[in-house]
Amino acid sequence: MKIRPLADKILIKRVEARTVTKGGIVLPEAAREKPRRGKVIALGDGKLLDSGERAEFEVKVGDEVLFSSYGGTEIKVDGEEMMIMEESDILAVL
Repeated sequence: MKIRPLADKILIKRVEARTVTKGGIVLPEAAREKPRRGKVIALGDGKLLDSGERAEFEVKVGDEVLFSSYGGTEIKVDGEEMMIMEESDILAVL
């Protein structure tokens, strides 16, 4: 399935959660935190400004980003977990 975000939305695929700690302890699925990092997969057209023009995004497809814990909406696309969020939910580009 192909998804194209609308307006100022961004499609992000989370990076995999760690399964082993730095000390070598293997974490079960239930104990893992969902990562707050991901890769930008697709961008919308940009926010519509009062002038009628579209604002450009500060991120681009392929960027690895750090995002807010409670930002965005989780979706499943072909069995993969992804998120759709606004650019304002992204905290930094790594």
